[in-house]
Amino acid sequence: MTRNPVPHLPRMPRRTVLGGAAALAAGLALAGCSDGGDGDADAPRERKKGQKITLTFWSWVPGIDKPVDLWNRKNPDVQVKVEKVSAVNGEQYAKMHAAIKAGNPPDLGQIEFPVVPSFLLDNGLLDLAPLGAARHKDKFFGWQWQQSVFGKGIYAIPQASGPMGLFVRQDLFDKWGLKAPGTWDEYEAAAKVIRKKGAWIETFAPTNGNRFSGLAWQAGAKWYASHGDTWIVHIDDEPTRRVADYWESLVKQKLVKTIPDRQNAWYKDLQTGDITAWVGASWGDALLVGNAPGTKGKWRAAPLPQWKAGGQVFANWGGSTTAVFAKASYPKDALDFAVWLNTDPASIALLIDGGYGFPSAKKGYATDALDVDKPFFGGQSYSKVFADASAHVDTSWRWGPGVDTLYQRLGDAFTDAIADGSSFRSALAKVQRQTLSDLQGKGLKVESGG
Repeated sequence: MTRNPVPHLPRMPRRTVLGGAAALAAGLALAGCSDGGDGDADAPRERKKGQKITLTFWSWVPGIDKPVDLWNRKNPDVQVKVEKVSAVNGEQYAKMHAAIKAGNPPDLGQIEFPVVPSFLLDNGLLDLAPLGAARHKDKFFGWQWQQSVFGKGIYAIPQASGPMGLFVRQDLFDKWGLKAPGTWDEYEAAAKVIRKKGAWIETFAPTNGNRFSGLAWQAGAKWYASHGDTWIVHIDDEPTRRVADYWESLVKQKLVKTIPDRQNAWYKDLQTGDITAWVGASWGDALLVGNAPGTKGKWRAAPLPQWKAGGQVFANWGGSTTAVFAKASYPKDALDFAVWLNTDPASIALLIDGGYGFPSAKKGYATDALDVDKPFFGGQSYSKVFADASAHVDTSWRWGPGVDTLYQRLGDAFTDAIADGSSFRSALAKVQRQTLSDLQGKGLKVESGG
């Protein structure tokens, strides 16, 4: 990591970082501790006026170089150096955790909402609350801000989200007399019609725990809660069972495929029309454009089907933050950059052009500015669908520690259930047991919800 240590600078107040596994409990006062005592060469510094520094930033956001370049032109004293990290199979997080363990993380990093607690578990992120981060709260959608708030601590600045919706091949739906399903019952009915036509409505990708969690979120699931210093885990709660039962039924009726999504076979099916819809997220526009170019003009975006007719309950798939690592040398400057990156209108415009997702900021852009692939969607102002969804995301959902492992557990369990014919409910029960064990192994106090 490139740093610019300057001797004899006055120190900022000691950093407050999460004090180990026992302190990681959402909604609680966190047991803070300091890792920067006197004589600590990595202790945070307060930059003197006119002092030139460089901050390092690890990110995989497409086009992130452009807004960073803009910042660097406007802030000659505080330069930001981007290092691109791979987002394939969690490689970026493995690299970040390794850097934390080695004591040389970057100053800032892009971290997705679900994995923020995992970084708190190894004391990897700086609590931004003592730096006054709370004054920026109202610049962002409330539910997204809360994804990085634990107890009295604020551990990241939200960047983008992934409100969920349904992409459909409008040309084929029109051909077969179908409308975009407004409810999950209508979705199943459409799946039956489409299957009789020799195509599939889509796939249930067993290894995609991220999407499954979004569907559970919409159904009202609450996988994580806390009481005192104890995590309450309930992966197999009733709303999640409802979702599992629904997709198990579609699988057993052979109404959906079970191939992985976002891989070559799936992209081929999108191109050929063998798969005619996709429960995705706002960032899915770029994915479809880039991998099914032959279907230009044939897709439309529709709201996520509801469990009750006329409902307005939505969820999120993905979303990320700009976090400041605990060993950042100049945390105040790092915070200033993180806020600017995600709220400045010029920065947001460049991020939108790069296809980074749905902005977490409330202002600084027009919704139609997100329609960067409007011709692909037949001229539809498709981002309004996701803006409406974002406004109705269930705000009570919270993430807990070990989500990356949880997703692996879900993928293995659903894959096994499809292979041996066992129930999806049994898969959830298995993952519930495994998750409790995993968190206990990390030194956390846990209980099973019920």
